[in-house]
Amino acid sequence: MTIIKTRLIRLSSRIACFSTMSEYSREVVCTNTKFYLFLILFLSLGSLQSSWARDVQLSAPNILIILADDLHWRDLGATGNQDVHTPNIDQLAQEGLRLNGFFASSAVCSPLRHSLYTGLYPIRSGAYPNHTMVNPETRSIFHHLSELDYRVGLIGKTHIYPKVSFPFEHISSRAKDFNKAAAFINRDNEQPWFMIFASHEPHSPWHSGPRELYDADELSLPTWLHDNTVTRNALADYYAEISDLDAQVGRLLKIIEEANQSTETMVWFLSEQGSQLPFGGKWSLYDNGIRVAAFVRWPGRIVSDRSVDALIQYVDVAPTLVEIAGGKPQLVDTGNMRVTDGSSGFDGDSFISVLNGHHSAHREYVFAQNTTVGVYGYREPYPSRSVRDDRYKLIRNLASNNEFLIHGIHNQAVYRSWQEDSADNPELAEQIKWLSHRPPVELYDLRQDIFEKNNVAGHPEYMHVENRLGKALDLWMLEQGDLGIDTELKAKSRQHPGLEKNIKNKTMGKQ
Repeated sequence: MTIIKTRLIRLSSRIACFSTMSEYSREVVCTNTKFYLFLILFLSLGSLQSSWARDVQLSAPNILIILADDLHWRDLGATGNQDVHTPNIDQLAQEGLRLNGFFASSAVCSPLRHSLYTGLYPIRSGAYPNHTMVNPETRSIFHHLSELDYRVGLIGKTHIYPKVSFPFEHISSRAKDFNKAAAFINRDNEQPWFMIFASHEPHSPWHSGPRELYDADELSLPTWLHDNTVTRNALADYYAEISDLDAQVGRLLKIIEEANQSTETMVWFLSEQGSQLPFGGKWSLYDNGIRVAAFVRWPGRIVSDRSVDALIQYVDVAPTLVEIAGGKPQLVDTGNMRVTDGSSGFDGDSFISVLNGHHSAHREYVFAQNTTVGVYGYREPYPSRSVRDDRYKLIRNLASNNEFLIHGIHNQAVYRSWQEDSADNPELAEQIKWLSHRPPVELYDLRQDIFEKNNVAGHPEYMHVENRLGKALDLWMLEQGDLGIDTELKAKSRQHPGLEKNIKNKTMGKQ
């Protein structure tokens, strides 16, 4: 294209003196001009897909990721919850693209955040239990964007380790320190910035937000929650914290607007993973645990008020951001080798073509893992792995004879109240039993069974599906170096030193 531009400049200078040329010279100029104009038109049409990416790269947008903490994907007005008050997040969703098929690679905070920031699945990076750390030499999105001349910062919750793998400016440990957030955003208008706004809400304990907005007796309970007073009060407290999160989002977007940076800032909202309520999803690989509310807004670049069902994962975000910032994600070295081929690139792939509307599909499968070893109050190892396509999900519980029991669910008031009520409620008793004892294999037809209640594993009419998904899961585990139960038993070696004491001292804190 540079050569073509040079030729056109020369032609334009000749056209300027067109009237003084001979007839032959005029004919040559006309012929050459037509040829190069045709060539540019041809190349433009042929590179329509990449032109959006090039335009994006030339603009070097600011990038803001707003990350919630233990927010169930359904618990926003924008995703259909009519009880919760989230006007700012709802407006953000309406002004941007709703990614309906977005999934986590883990159902607990620390592995998920490592996955988001590295573009790697948890076991390959080494960060697979909770309160974890990546392998030495791991490089993250903070490296990659810094190398593309971005200022990089994080405000709020970290939960990642070691620091050398995440070289960001730590703006503040308090997400609500908006003065420091504003200072970072306004510091240098000549250099693009990348900021993670990692809220602590709505992680339990639920004690912030406008509780007066929620009458516990008037709430509509989701189908997976047992209805009693304790559950209703807890749900109201949880919703109040979601409204607190929403206020934070509104405040942050106002700062960007007042800085006159709205049109040049790409804003992401990600709900993290499910809530801590029983069957709310955290620590499980059901959609309640790993499906994500995800919205992306960029005025003038991403068409507003649109949704897409493409399957996408957290590992796809980092390569997408690298491409948007002007880099080449396929050339990035993450510092971690893939077992099967020795490559050191991302596990994820850029989905720019989904953001710009050129494609409505991205992945064939999304994968996830859950590790209980190292979670405070766990009783026995209870590792799970899953694979999902756009219709079916396969879950393997690798130690199904053990008991799934952890402090964050089983030692809370809501669960204890369910136990009391189950004495004369056989259906509830079965529900509680399922929470702690699951079969080795679970298979769900998500078009017929959106809440994953009817396990069809082993049914003859679904065996072809079970076999297909099983092969995909086997291959993924092989690529990741995942040895199943052996990997689970080594999980504590992947937690950073001195953590166990810290966990016990902050059992009910926001971790």
